[in-house]
Amino acid sequence: MPEPLTVPSALTAQVERLIPSARLGRLGRLRRGLEKEGLRVDANGHIAQTPHPHALGSKLTHPHITTDYSESLLEYITPVYSEPKEALSFLSDLHTFTYHHLQNEWIWPGSMPSKLSGNDSVPIADYGSSNVGTMKHIYRKGLDMRYGRIMQAIAGVHYNMSLPDDMWHALRELEKATNIPFNDYRSTRYFGMIRHFRRHSWLLLYLFGASPAIDKSFLPEGKKVPEKLQSLSDDTYYAPYATTLRMSDLGYQNKVQSQLKICFNSLSNYVNTLRHAISSPWPDYEKMGVNEAGEWRQLNANILQIENEYYSDIRPKRVAKHNETPSQALEARGVEYIEVRCLDLNPFDPLGVTEDQMRFVDTFLMWCLLSDSPWISDEECDRLDDNRRWVVERGRDPELKLYNHGASTSVREWGEQIFAEMGEGARLLDAVEDGSPHADALANLAPRLADPSLTPSAQVLERLNDHGGSLSDLMLSLAKEQAAQLKAEPMQRSREALLAELIATSHQQQHDIEGADQETFTEFLQAYFSKARESRALSPLPSEVGQ
Repeated sequence: MPEPLTVPSALTAQVERLIPSARLGRLGRLRRGLEKEGLRVDANGHIAQTPHPHALGSKLTHPHITTDYSESLLEYITPVYSEPKEALSFLSDLHTFTYHHLQNEWIWPGSMPSKLSGNDSVPIADYGSSNVGTMKHIYRKGLDMRYGRIMQAIAGVHYNMSLPDDMWHALRELEKATNIPFNDYRSTRYFGMIRHFRRHSWLLLYLFGASPAIDKSFLPEGKKVPEKLQSLSDDTYYAPYATTLRMSDLGYQNKVQSQLKICFNSLSNYVNTLRHAISSPWPDYEKMGVNEAGEWRQLNANILQIENEYYSDIRPKRVAKHNETPSQALEARGVEYIEVRCLDLNPFDPLGVTEDQMRFVDTFLMWCLLSDSPWISDEECDRLDDNRRWVVERGRDPELKLYNHGASTSVREWGEQIFAEMGEGARLLDAVEDGSPHADALANLAPRLADPSLTPSAQVLERLNDHGGSLSDLMLSLAKEQAAQLKAEPMQRSREALLAELIATSHQQQHDIEGADQETFTEFLQAYFSKARESRALSPLPSEVGQ
């Protein structure tokens, strides 16, 4: 008989002390925003070769509809909301609005790409002739030089979350930390949240991973098929127990970046490591060349061209001001919110993400914040990487055991313990809700621990059998079903008017930016990197000394 699950008393005590204020409305509500990517594809399921539709506005300046790496990779950005339903409603309208302007094209519902025809079939996004637009394009050319374009056609959901200031003030008072400046306290606690997240992010990969298979065209011609993959059909490879090949070494992984060893122990550690990476040349990148005979190949030959090139499953973020890099914004004013980047698209939902999933991630992050989170050693960092890799490649394998503080634990056993502790975070979040949506999300997702067949990755493999084992056939069928559903959805009139207005406004803004440039691109880039090297020295906070 298994031992009863226990919840740390310190966690329960924190929640008990916060709930009265929450019920009185003194803690505020979490704030959430979504960034959702999706490839445009043609009627045969091939990546679209057409330009980003002019009728959707300028991808350089539109605040809600843009592109990521590729001209074909749509990216939707919602405003920040305190209610998940509102974010999803806005995201739905972005999809519906887009379908009003697509001509015989569909939005691919899966994270792994549609049918490709080699590296050059993934068109690099073009942002116009301005210096900033040119920089964005050359940055993407550099990604092609370093990693190839195919990897850049992968899509996902990025989840942005922040706590209201009232909640930070309450936590600061409970911990008797009012002697620490507010921004410093908040940054330190966000980094504690991030460390706990990295220790347990494997659970999100298991619960929400939905990419156990790839189209065979995803592998470059002549490349040896990895041992973890098996042939499912003429056009599809799969890994029998995989959860998210998007997060495997087939996806956003890079051996050069792995040497950075960013384990998020402090803001100063994080910023200084990134600054080192964007200022340190890498021999292989130097051999590629930067500006050859007037043709820009990459922004520079450093480990990272810019900070955004660093791949991570979670990032600390701060909205940057004009002419300010992300690190400078963090140094100047501390962490404002966090961005979760490890979520696959849910191919069975037209929006790629559900309210239950949002509520679960909120609860998971709150648990990460309230739990004890010591610094991560280099040895533990390697162990965490192992856990993530094992869950990515064979998370539904009943024989899989994970490293858990020196012990070997199954996904189910460890997951059930985490769910029990997350119940405390759900209690706190639900104290300001009508009903119990966070506790309900836990209850709705808990069966996936005992029955891996309920996970999205298992459901993708099950549905593949209905389409002759062809991933592309399955995803194209889902895309067309979802398009019909989205086209039939009525849009909010005010939002439809806003999006229609942004078409002309964003194009005019791009035109104005292009006309305002007063320096050459070389001068612009030199000024940018000169500015990027400036820093505000970060001294250790009281809570960091001795760790």
